[in-house]
Formats: sequence, C-alpha cells, structure tokens
Amino acid sequence: MEYRIGIGYDIHRLVNERKLLIGGIEIPYLKGLLGHSDGDVLLHAVCDALLGAISQGDIGEHFPDTDPKYRGISSSELLKIVIKLVHSQGYKVSNLDTIIIAEEPKLTSFKGLIQSNLAKLLYIHKDCVCVKAKTNEGLGELGNREAIACYATVLIKKEQ
Repeated sequence: MEYRIGIGYDIHRLVNERKLLIGGIEIPYLKGLLGHSDGDVLLHAVCDALLGAISQGDIGEHFPDTDPKYRGISSSELLKIVIKLVHSQGYKVSNLDTIIIAEEPKLTSFKGLIQSNLAKLLYIHKDCVCVKAKTNEGLGELGNREAIACYATVLIKKEQ
C-alpha cells in the first residue's frame, strides 16, 4: 500500500504539581497532565496515529504503564521510537493534523512552537503539520478544566 492513514486520541487528567507539556513544549500553567510518562497528551495521540497507520497497535502496547522504565519518560522519546518503527517499515510521514481540546490554558501563542517541534520530531516540513486548539464549550470533564484531550490524524507514504 502506497499511502496509509492513522488516527490517534488521548486524554489526561489535569493535576497539581506537574509540568504541562503539549507537543513537547512546556506550557506555563498552574497544573499539568497526569501520566506514567510526562503525560504529553498530544504526543501520545500522534504516537497512536502513527502506530495505527502501520497496523502496530497502540501506545499502551508498546510502552505499558506497568513497565517502570517508562515512568517519567519524555513523550518526545516515545515518539522518536515510534517514528523509527514507521521508517523501518519503509514509510515516511506526509502530513499530520491535530486538535487539542482544552478550556485552559489558551494555546494560541504556543501553536507555532508546537507545530515546529512536531515537524522536527517527524522529519517533515512544518507546513505539513497543523495544530488546532479548541475548547469543549464548558461541557464535561474537558469543559470543567479537569482534563485535556487530543486527536491526531496522520498520512504516511511508502518511500520509493
């Protein structure tokens, strides 16, 4: 197959005494995301999208939260492992489209940094990465500022 598409989703609870990392960028905020790793919800969704595109399961299968070697690990490091797996199967990323759902903090001023970092991690031009930030209009745990969620869709292409 020349092209493949993958979709990823992740959600993490906001808690005190954690750094907030989204897309590998530290965002100043009074809370951070709970997780076995650094809790970077966007990078986890991107990992899932990539793994789905190559039919290799999900992030929990590759990096289980029961394995102490992943406790506190940078999600950028997890994505580097996943992108090597994608490349080892003869694919490269064509483009990535993402949605971050968070009432707070406002992410508009960080979207460019996140976009550039994702492009660097995926070995693609930043014009091939879209980062959108939405609210949940005050609904549910996302709207109540209890969590942040992300969706990611990736297109990969077989290298010639």
